[in-house]
Amino acid sequence: MNSSAPVCPVPAEQQPINEYQELQESWFFRWATLELNHYLKPIVILWLLSWVIAAPVAVVSFPPAKYPIQFFLSASAGAFLLPTLALIRLYLGWIYVRNRLSQETIFYEESGWYDGQCWQKPEEVLQRDRLIVTYQIRAPLRRLQLTFVVIASLLFANALIWIFL
Repeated sequence: MNSSAPVCPVPAEQQPINEYQELQESWFFRWATLELNHYLKPIVILWLLSWVIAAPVAVVSFPPAKYPIQFFLSASAGAFLLPTLALIRLYLGWIYVRNRLSQETIFYEESGWYDGQCWQKPEEVLQRDRLIVTYQIRAPLRRLQLTFVVIASLLFANALIWIFL
C-alpha cells in the first residue's frame, strides 16, 4: 500500500469517479455516448411511440380529414414530449456527474441525511476528475445540448408553419 496516496473518506458509492463509472455502465445514460445513428434511434422511437398519445389528443381538435396539416403539426409537436423528458433526464444525470467531478470540495453523507460532511479533493484527484470532464463528459453534454437546439428549432418551425396556415 502506498502511504502517500490520499485517503478518501467519501463512501465508495458517493465518490464522483464511481458515480461517473456507474453512469457509463448504465444502459440509459450510456445512450448519450453511442454512435450517432444509435443515439438518434431511441429518440425517433420515443417520438413515434408518443404519437399513440399525441394523435388522439390532436384528432379531437383537428380531424385529419378536415384539417390534415393542423393535425400533423399539433400531433408531432405533442409527440416531442416523451423524447424531450427522456433527454432532460439524460442531461441532468450527466450534468450532475460533471459538477461532482469538477468541484474542489465534495459533499457526502456518512450514514444518512443528518450527518453530511465535505471533503477537499487533493490536487491530483481534482486534476484527474477534470480531465475526465474534459475528455469524456463534454462530448455527451454537447450532443445533448445540440439535440435540444434541434428539437427547439423543429418546434419553432412547426409554430411558424402554423402561423402561416
